[in-house]
Amino acid sequence: MTSSKSKSHSSQSNPSSDRAVYREFGGDSNPAVERPIQELPPNQQNLRVQASRKGRKGKTVTVITGFQCQPETLAKLLKQLKTQCGSGGTVKDDTLEIQGDHTQKLVQILTQLGYKAKIGGG
Repeated sequence: MTSSKSKSHSSQSNPSSDRAVYREFGGDSNPAVERPIQELPPNQQNLRVQASRKGRKGKTVTVITGFQCQPETLAKLLKQLKTQCGSGGTVKDDTLEIQGDHTQKLVQILTQLGYKAKIGGG
């Protein structure tokens, strides 16, 4: 005697309706809460270019910090700098990381593009 009745689980009927009962910080970022990034022209941005090896298993990476622009602008600039240096790189937060020690070359390129760039660190 088997029963053909199946129990319906109302809590599992729609898994995409994952409603949070309480969320103080973190989780999905609300676009209304995020601050808009102010796009400054290149001549008003003070950039620091420095070579770093910390946390990279001894590999040297040139880090460029101090950008105040949209992520799309950073991606375009990164592509241009990577082709000029002939190496790889990435965007992390608001910094650019290019593989290898290219501090002098990058300062030259950035000043030609209109940025205020200085070599930072030691």
